[in-house]
Amino acid sequence: MSLIGTKWKPLVLFHLLDGGLRSGVLQKHIEGISNKMFTQTVRELEKDELITRKIYPVVPPKVEYALTEKGKTLEDILRSLDRWGIENYK
Repeated sequence: MSLIGTKWKPLVLFHLLDGGLRSGVLQKHIEGISNKMFTQTVRELEKDELITRKIYPVVPPKVEYALTEKGKTLEDILRSLDRWGIENYK
């Protein structure tokens, strides 16, 4: 739970299940997250080796996040949480 037990981490991981996303696109998928919290969250996930960050040498800089193999092992858990939320949303 210490690896994914915050408000934002499961959401970031869930949105990366279908493939890598650019930083801005990923952040837009997560309603209500501030720039500071987004940066902190992706850095922690990267440190814990659940996501990777690829920086492209272009102007302006392009950053893309993707799940690592370790991060992909969370897919069943994340999809189950999503399904449970849909079924129990009132």
